[in-house]
Amino acid sequence: MPSRKKRVIIVGTGIAGLFVALRAYEAGLTPLLITKSSLRESNTLYAQGGIAAAVGTKDSPRLHFWDTVRAGAGLVDRKAAWILANEAPKRIGDLVRFGVPFDTVDGQVALGREAAHSMSRVLHSGGDATGRQIEETLQRCVEDRSIEVQEGRTMIAILSSKGRVRGLAVRGKRGEVTLESDQVVLATGGGGRLFRESSNPEVATGEGVAIALNAGAAVRDMEFIQFHPTVYYGPGRPRFLITEALRGEGALLRDSQGKAFLRSYHPMAELAPRDIVARAIVTHMEKLGDPVVYLDATSIPVERLRNRFPTVYSFLEGAGLRLEKDLIPVTPVAHYMVGGVATSLDGETSVRGLYACGEVTSTGVHGANRLASNSLMEGLVFGERLVRVLSSGRPWGSVGGSIPTRRFSLPFPRGSSLGRKLHHPPLSRNEIGELLWRNVGIVREAVPLAQAVNRFQEDLARRAASRGRDYPTSEENQVLTALLMAKGALLREESRGGHFRRDFPHRREKWRVHIEFSPKAS
Repeated sequence: MPSRKKRVIIVGTGIAGLFVALRAYEAGLTPLLITKSSLRESNTLYAQGGIAAAVGTKDSPRLHFWDTVRAGAGLVDRKAAWILANEAPKRIGDLVRFGVPFDTVDGQVALGREAAHSMSRVLHSGGDATGRQIEETLQRCVEDRSIEVQEGRTMIAILSSKGRVRGLAVRGKRGEVTLESDQVVLATGGGGRLFRESSNPEVATGEGVAIALNAGAAVRDMEFIQFHPTVYYGPGRPRFLITEALRGEGALLRDSQGKAFLRSYHPMAELAPRDIVARAIVTHMEKLGDPVVYLDATSIPVERLRNRFPTVYSFLEGAGLRLEKDLIPVTPVAHYMVGGVATSLDGETSVRGLYACGEVTSTGVHGANRLASNSLMEGLVFGERLVRVLSSGRPWGSVGGSIPTRRFSLPFPRGSSLGRKLHHPPLSRNEIGELLWRNVGIVREAVPLAQAVNRFQEDLARRAASRGRDYPTSEENQVLTALLMAKGALLREESRGGHFRRDFPHRREKWRVHIEFSPKAS
């Protein structure tokens, strides 16, 4: 076994975890990858849109930076956004070095445009299979280097002593096991699958956030959930993301009367930021009493659709629809967790030895609403910076940023203080999803939010009382993550980015702050 100082445990095998493992290996460290599912399953696998970087001749990191800031609704940490925009082209170079085959036209990299981007700067691989191509390429690199991967092992606790990480407790087929290391990297992804309606795979349940919080790490901005505007919604078929790159190519959203309606909500129409498009769709559906709206791509040449969007085209064919001639029924669903474990610009959390990168984090780069196709790049840029810290041994940095923070203690009773009467049985996974979707969805109000908070609090109290001193279960961690989403949304009495309150429909300057939760009272 390698020394504790050389061994790095990385939890999660999406783009962030795989990239950190490969770069740690190249830096002379010994990475160990842990995944609760298999190496082949992650949220990255389903990313259709692409990956953003200013590599075009007319583009620049400065333009990418300003697009990121504008999309983030006043909460973007500008230093984080500049780092992402400035370092993105180098990270594309790393992917090329690892073998990712980006699409080209006449020998030049093909660049698409997506919502809220001022330039065409989104790289693709395999058309709309970018996430799959990157994921499978990095997986092959991990296997070629014989990096150790332990599949089917669920992290249940981060172990610490004297204020720093000492390893993990994980649960597998043979029970609980302790893995020792002074350096643990969380790359566990988001929690979109907690919602009843979601574009995410089953593994995206947000447990990493809860486990980090229980270990002493600060968590922030959990109220900001990005709802993807266009997910296929058909009877008897699974929800399936329809990439917004189609709208970048000229597809329009129409209502049941055939009207292209988005321009009446925002001057950028189909290319407005995701939060605006998602709310406009919901508002319009409520106005007409319709369950869906329709994506119209019939103006785009069929060969372009087949070559550029093979994944979407094939799925819709299986549903009996032709993208070049049919209107596609779509609706917004939960897609991306903007908030997460608070980190420094180098991936450090508020617990020494615990790092994080990717969707599980709150780096500050997304603010209140992520710019399309910045997510895959965030995992690469801050993963690279994280590895530099791991390999250098420099002093531990501080978690913070340029935006003020309001801090709150854990929003539920703990341990022996649990004495009140409990009225409900434990929440099932489906009930968690239904409660989040109904009460903490795209449009929110105080009373439903308070009901969700109370129900999640009661559920956690029951579970904690019944398990005693054992580690929390996966279900308990999922409920805690759901509670953080609901509590943050209840506290934030304004509308900003991915968070919209019908009872506070405007942005308020006094809420230009992070909402941060900590296991310790502020």
